[in-house]
Amino acid sequence: MSAVKDSGAVMPVFFIGHGSPMNAIEENEFSLAWTEAAKSIPRPKAILCISAHWETSGIQVTATERPETIHDFGGFPEKLYRMQYPAPGSPELAQQVIETIRGAALDSDKRALLAAYICAWPCK
Repeated sequence: MSAVKDSGAVMPVFFIGHGSPMNAIEENEFSLAWTEAAKSIPRPKAILCISAHWETSGIQVTATERPETIHDFGGFPEKLYRMQYPAPGSPELAQQVIETIRGAALDSDKRALLAAYICAWPCK
């Protein structure tokens, strides 16, 4: 995926608190609401997921073409641990994010340490 170019179109910003990891495999009020929200907007060229869920020093940006799925939880059904989310990454977009962060005088480094984990998984 190449870096996203500014087409002038404005996409909405969503705050989605993931709640239970089970939302990824269950049909419930949360997963149904996410499905309806997705239907209400055009298909995005890219999704930027910002999370405070991961504990680390400084700001890290996933900059790989194929982020791995991380199951950072315990005590759930095996079906949840078998779930994979092979979403494509975009090193080019990651670089744009890093440059934006640096432009805001924040400390950032391009690292391939973080991957897609439960907060960025799709529902069903």
